[in-house]
Amino acid sequence: MRHSQDYSIETLAVRAGQERSQFNEHSEALYLTSSFVFTSAAQAAARFSGEDEGNVYSRFTNPTVTAFQDRLAALEGAEACVATASGMSAILSLVMALCSSGDHIVASTGLFGATQQLLGTLMPRFGIQTSFVSQTDAAAWGAATRTQTKLFFLETPSNPLTEIADIAALVAIAHAQGILVVVDNCFCTPILQRPLDLGADLVVHSATKFLDGQGRVLGGAVAGPKRLTDEVFKFLRTAGPTLSAFNAWVLLKGLETLQIRLQAQSARALQLAQWLESHPRVARVHYPGLPSHPQFELARRQQSSGGAIVSFVVKGARAEAWKVVDSCRLLSITANLGDTKTTLTHPASTTHGRITPEQRAAAGITENLLRVAVGLEAVVDLQNDLETGLSSI
Repeated sequence: MRHSQDYSIETLAVRAGQERSQFNEHSEALYLTSSFVFTSAAQAAARFSGEDEGNVYSRFTNPTVTAFQDRLAALEGAEACVATASGMSAILSLVMALCSSGDHIVASTGLFGATQQLLGTLMPRFGIQTSFVSQTDAAAWGAATRTQTKLFFLETPSNPLTEIADIAALVAIAHAQGILVVVDNCFCTPILQRPLDLGADLVVHSATKFLDGQGRVLGGAVAGPKRLTDEVFKFLRTAGPTLSAFNAWVLLKGLETLQIRLQAQSARALQLAQWLESHPRVARVHYPGLPSHPQFELARRQQSSGGAIVSFVVKGARAEAWKVVDSCRLLSITANLGDTKTTLTHPASTTHGRITPEQRAAAGITENLLRVAVGLEAVVDLQNDLETGLSSI
């Protein structure tokens, strides 16, 4: 391909990153090998030292993984990308690569539960502290900074309440103090939002979600300028949270349909959110595409659509929420998201079940909150499935 800026994002999703072998294959090749053979001792030494670019060992270099990295970098408008074994390993690799003992992070209270656990519980064991602040209060981020603050870490829209952070505003606050801004772009993907274009320094992905799109494999990625991704790569090379070649190949296939999937899923999510908002047994709906969303106008500026995640509060408590879940026969009861099959989960007892009740309260995750990750089924079928439980509470 010519330079990525010569093509639209739809074309990049299908074509970027491919380097054909001597066999001139049409589909990307899958390189299932642990190591690579050198033509001489001198070449081996040059490869290991980095003087000669090329593949060495699949813990840190593999052509299929490289193709995925290059394609995702092109989609995000990034200079480089490092792929990892999962979304959480991407976040771990980033923090371990860029932070040291004594450093400080400011992060959103609305982060995914495992991310909160990583930053709030595990990282302090290594001397890295995190202050959690409101996703939507830019002033609170500035007030929480210290001289040791190294990163702002945010996830927008948030999981599961779909709160929208003003990326450009937080970038202005952070960069004035030499702080890096990291955005988890899992919910939107580069199809709906490109944080680097808004000034963010790095983008993190759980490729397991929308990038794959069919619930098949795990994967993660960090994308941004090479001077920063090189540091992440150094950690990955030694510590080994590696994306397998097979998973990278599957993710490449997922990227080919990313745009059409997300557009269709977002359109369905909006219809479902509108229906839920009018339902007598629903107290509140959280969806950035609804005018009732507190950051609706910001979402319209920052994203190309509301996305495919809808959360809603049923009238009642945990018993009523669980009754809705247990009544569903079509929606998959699972915590994964980004799938072509619609999924339903109770965040307080699943995705955010390991954080403290106080942390859940700060994040607005109540016992009567449910999250729907909308897939590609007919909206009327999703409505009918949810109606069974809603009408019974």
